[in-house]
Amino acid sequence: MGEGEQRSFDASLDRSEGFGERLLGGLLDRAHEIPPQLVGPMVAEEVGRIGGRDVSILLQDYDQLTLTPLPGRKLTVGEPERIDGSAAGRAFLQEVVVEQPLAEGVRVFLPLLDGGDQVGVLAVTLDSADDDDRRLLWRLAGLVGDLLTTKNGYTDHFSRVRRREAMSVAAEIQWSLLPPLAMTTPRVSVAGILEPAYDIAGDSFDYVLNDDILHLAVIDAMGHGLNAAVLATVAIGAYRHARRTDVGLAELYVYMDTAINEQFGPEQFVTAQMSRLDIATGRLEWVNAGHPAPLLIRDRRVIGRPENPGTLPVGFGGSQPKISELDLRPGDRLLFFTDGLVEEHRAEGEQFGEERLIEVIERVGPGGGNVREAVRTFSHTLMRERGGVTTDDATLLLVEWHGGRADHLATPRT
Repeated sequence: MGEGEQRSFDASLDRSEGFGERLLGGLLDRAHEIPPQLVGPMVAEEVGRIGGRDVSILLQDYDQLTLTPLPGRKLTVGEPERIDGSAAGRAFLQEVVVEQPLAEGVRVFLPLLDGGDQVGVLAVTLDSADDDDRRLLWRLAGLVGDLLTTKNGYTDHFSRVRRREAMSVAAEIQWSLLPPLAMTTPRVSVAGILEPAYDIAGDSFDYVLNDDILHLAVIDAMGHGLNAAVLATVAIGAYRHARRTDVGLAELYVYMDTAINEQFGPEQFVTAQMSRLDIATGRLEWVNAGHPAPLLIRDRRVIGRPENPGTLPVGFGGSQPKISELDLRPGDRLLFFTDGLVEEHRAEGEQFGEERLIEVIERVGPGGGNVREAVRTFSHTLMRERGGVTTDDATLLLVEWHGGRADHLATPRT
């Protein structure tokens, strides 16, 4: 407020604490000090206050194949549920409430959302569910998603639950570098996936939304194993450092190139794509440094590859980047990927190839749903098409520009 201004205040407003506020407020009051392992029991206790029982918190595994129950006092722990074909999986993928009738009530599955990313699913059994129950549980699930994300920074508890097999040291490094796997906003959505999840090494991606500019990077460090992971770590670190100084794409490329060259010499390099998308206008700028060109998807069909003059991979030293531009239409999607996806050989020895990639995208695209569901479907379908074989890292990063405005989200709902 400016000097001398006073905030208007309506003394007639009802500020008494209702049942829903008491329930969610009690959770918030304790959230800042509760240890991570007690998040589940605390949630189960709160759900019990509205007559809920058999509470389960299901977390997505690293392969994005199953939802695994979080163990804890007062929590119901059963077998992991497949994401495909289950009620919990439908709630997870489509970000909707799913109700499953039971002999003695109804099982309600709610997505645990955090910034558009999916943490997992909250499952609760009620005698019956009305609109008040659904509204309260939806808000509770949102709070639980935020809690799990926040507390994850203080514990290995949740990460251990998500693991279905042993993870390599290189993969451990790469997963620690990643941003959230998905982000959904009114103007733009992003979702990525890495494979093989438990043995990834040189592939990585990064994104961030600064005001109206979405910054994106996809990298593929040469080699395999721990050395590739170290190379990728320096590349992502240099990218973030330059990006946070608010330089343009040309300066950003030069900074990354210099950092890799000085640390590793010209014998080691990183292929990369660095992009900037103005989410207010749809104008995309990008540098392609030795990477496969992305695919432009419009109306669920691949309409082309936005080609640009090639720039040397990051690390050779001294190259001047070539920047290209493209104007997107609302609803356009861009699929960025690394060469491990198309250079893999099928069981009969034939290379998978980009034409086959496009055929799969157009075949499964119409049922792909939101970008998070679509990129997961693409990855798992491609894996099956290759006979489950992955001898190199592979990354998919899918971006959809929606257009429109988001100012209304800053206005309180009445």
